[in-house]
Amino acid sequence: MPIKWSTLRVMEAADMLEKHINAAVEPLECAREVAKAALELPHLPLYVDQHFRGLLDDIQRATDRFKGRLQSIRDDVPKDALEAEQRRSQYGTPLSLV
Repeated sequence: MPIKWSTLRVMEAADMLEKHINAAVEPLECAREVAKAALELPHLPLYVDQHFRGLLDDIQRATDRFKGRLQSIRDDVPKDALEAEQRRSQYGTPLSLV
């Protein structure tokens, strides 16, 4: 059964998403460093410490989830259909007689 959706467009969208996700991950990495530094504050009460640790976990979970979902998009695109569409796009679209 032929695929009726464009695998190339899906991969282009995945590439664009990856660019934006990577841009969003950079500030999250900065936030992670601030949270780690806050854990080093002297005499930090445990009830405050747990909030910083929770933020660290949330940041890690979010970045892993974004990257994992993006990879699952790429993994689900049939490779043979992608290669066939790439070959077709190299030679252009045939003209329709109708």
